[in-house]
Amino acid sequence: MSSKLEFTVPDSCDGMNAKWFLKSQCGVSTRMITQLKREKDGILMNGKILRSIDPVEAGARIVINLPREQMQIEPVNGELDILFEDDALLILNKPPLMPVHPVKQHQTDTLANLVAYRFRCDGSFVFRAVNRLDRNTSGLVMIAKDRFAVNKMKNAVEKRYLALVHGKTEPCGTVDAPIGLRPDSNIFRCITENGSRAVTHYKTLASCKEISLLELTLETGRTHQIRCHMSYLGHPLLGDDIYGGSRELINRQALHCAEMTFSHPLTKKSISLSAPIPQDMLTVINRFRD
Repeated sequence: MSSKLEFTVPDSCDGMNAKWFLKSQCGVSTRMITQLKREKDGILMNGKILRSIDPVEAGARIVINLPREQMQIEPVNGELDILFEDDALLILNKPPLMPVHPVKQHQTDTLANLVAYRFRCDGSFVFRAVNRLDRNTSGLVMIAKDRFAVNKMKNAVEKRYLALVHGKTEPCGTVDAPIGLRPDSNIFRCITENGSRAVTHYKTLASCKEISLLELTLETGRTHQIRCHMSYLGHPLLGDDIYGGSRELINRQALHCAEMTFSHPLTKKSISLSAPIPQDMLTVINRFRD
């Protein structure tokens, strides 16, 4: 678990204000800088305290000592499908029918509980999911191991989804329709003029009269965006009975986060990961393959 971040000041930043250097070059948020100022040796330059108003020096070594935090999720032993892990990130393939975070009805059977068990010996661990999937949606979930990583990765991950929908869809298309809360619910969404702008791009990978397999990417990240937009098109997700789909072929919405592409928050290296389509969706595809 990362507790220390190190940076070297490039020649181009010589004399730059420390706060601006930390924000623009290191990706440290204003809120984190404020917290670090309260910590002993929170920000150092060549071993000496660096104030946010001080200038930085070319070639200097900047060290950020992240404050320790406490884990607040009950650890539960269980199997994790780990696709990537280093000091900054943990990326998992979440199975369907498992919540990401504990909620009232699910206190000990979530992805967070399993991750907490993995880091139960680290008193500073805090569960930080960069992206959140519905309980019934499967696929890739990114966990940031510290506040620096989660701040860097917000809105910085490109995701590709696979979905099975009812009916034969067009070869490709874009849905640009605002999404807001349904008048009768605090959870479910609908298309409404007063909603937030939401844009979904889709491409048909395979189709027949009954179902289509779609690849989807999002310009925006609204709650239930894919589910709501596909229902709006008249092609609700299989298994998504809340938005008009049928559970005859699958007992959950047939939606899978299949791919992530991002630049690593520390190394800047481009990383692309994929998670295979789960068996329940594959069973439906095989039934209609011919």
